[in-house]
Order: sequence, then structure tokens, then C-alpha cells
Amino acid sequence: MTSTLVPAIRQARSLWRPAAVVVAGIALITLCAKIHIPSWPVPMTLHTLAVMAIAIAAGPRLATATFFGYLAVGAAGLPVFSDSPARGVGLAYMMGPTGGYLLGYLAASWLTGALAEGRKTLGRTLAMLAGLAVTYAIGLPWLALGFTPFILGDLINIAMVAAGAAILPARFIGTIGR
Repeated sequence: MTSTLVPAIRQARSLWRPAAVVVAGIALITLCAKIHIPSWPVPMTLHTLAVMAIAIAAGPRLATATFFGYLAVGAAGLPVFSDSPARGVGLAYMMGPTGGYLLGYLAASWLTGALAEGRKTLGRTLAMLAGLAVTYAIGLPWLALGFTPFILGDLINIAMVAAGAAILPARFIGTIGR
């Protein structure tokens, strides 16, 4: 009995850290989605900043799990998305004009995390730009406005993450949750 219980306890303990990273990541994405920075023609949020920071800090698996968890919480009706509950909640919000960007962020979480692993500042920045390209490739067809109103804000978000990642010691990058 004890010989089978000890590995189960170790396995349960090893799940706490990644689960905590996912929960904290969902909270961070939610907070960043709610922050609106006045800009023209549309306000900028820090959504991209959160997605890219989690991707380069936690790696592709945890970043994707985190954003999938964010989507699941939002689909369940919690007001985690930008402008929710005013613009709707749950699946109704997700099917709205920015739904494609939400799917794009999910793909970008994995791609950015995978491309950034083991890279230095330039490689991580290029990984974030690749993730942003995927976000736009999926989000643009869904949204009538196109990417012009959003590109400057998103590039500023990536620059902030790149600068922050350059300041951190390399041993911290890509190791959160491991």
C-alpha cells in the first residue's frame, strides 16, 4: 500500500506548481485584458503583453494550457475578456468580433513558447513577432477593422516583454512552472 501511495503523492505534488502557474497566468491575462490604454482609433489593452510574457516565461505547454484555461473560464461565463460583461460574456462574446484574436492567441501561446525556448533576447523577440503574426492571421479574417488599429499597441507590448526578459537572468526564462 505504501509503495503505491508514495509515487501518487509525489505526482500530486508535482502538479501543484504547473497548476499554480496556470491559475496565476489566467489571472494575469484577465487583468491585462481589462486594462485599457487610450489610443486612436481603438483603445489598447495589455492582452498581447500577458500572452507573450507567459509564452516565453513558461514555455509552450504551460502557456497553451494557461490560455486554454482562460478561454474555458471565459466560455463558462466569467467576465475575463476585455469589455466583458458590457459586450457580453461566455460563448456569445467569443463568437463576437474579437473571437478570432482569442483563437489566435491560443495558437500564438504554443508557437511563441516553442520558438523562444533556449533563445536569447533577439530570438525571443522574433518568436513573439511570429506569435503575433499567427494571432493576426487567425484574427483578421474574423474582424472587419483589420489590424491597422492594433499593430502599434501590440508592437509596444512585445517591446515591453522583450525589454523585461532582457533584464531577467537567463536562468529564469522558460523555467517558470518547471
